[in-house]
Amino acid sequence: MSNIPLMPMATAVWLVENTTLTFKQISKFCNLHEVEVQGIADGEVAKGIMAYNPIISGQLTKEEIEQSSNDESRDLQIKNTDIEISSEDKKIKKYIPLSKRQDKPDSALWLIKHHSLLKESQIAKLVGITKGSVISIKNKSYWNYNNLNPKDPVALGLFSQKNLVEAIEKAERRIKKEKKEKEKTKQTREVSNNE
Repeated sequence: MSNIPLMPMATAVWLVENTTLTFKQISKFCNLHEVEVQGIADGEVAKGIMAYNPIISGQLTKEEIEQSSNDESRDLQIKNTDIEISSEDKKIKKYIPLSKRQDKPDSALWLIKHHSLLKESQIAKLVGITKGSVISIKNKSYWNYNNLNPKDPVALGLFSQKNLVEAIEKAERRIKKEKKEKEKTKQTREVSNNE
C-alpha cells in the first residue's frame, strides 16, 4: 500500500484495541506484517507505544471501519486529505540586518525624490520606517537630514521591484480617483450655480 497512515505502529495498536478488524486488514492498512499485528494483539510487540486514533487525525472514518469490520475481505481505505498549498506570496516580514537599517532613511529620501506621487504611508510601509520619519524627511526636519544620501531601496534589497511597481500603480489609481471626484464636485457646483 503506497498510502500508509501516519505512525503506522501506533495506529495498528489503536485498531487492535478498539476495532474488530482482522489482523490481515490492519496489517494491509498499516503496511505491517500480519505476524507483527498478531504480536501487538498478544502484547509481545509495540510495548509502550501509545495508541494513535486514526479517526481523530482524519485518516479514517467510523463508517470506513464499520464497513471493513462487516466484510473481512474489504481493505481499509485511508482518507486522502488534500492540503491546499497557496501559490500566493505571503507577506513575511524579512529580517533586515543592522548594517542595512541605517539605509532606510536614505531609501525614503530616494522614494520622495523619484516617486513623489507615493503617499507618506506607502513609503513608510515599503521602507519599514514610521510615517512620522517620512514626513520629517520630506519637510527636511529629520534629525540627520544633512547626512542623508538618496539610495535606491530595491538595489539595497529592502524590498523588491514588484513591491515598488505595485505601490506606484496603487498611487496612480488613487490620483485618478481623486481627479474624477474633483471633476464631479466641480460639475455639481456648476449645475447648482446655474439653477
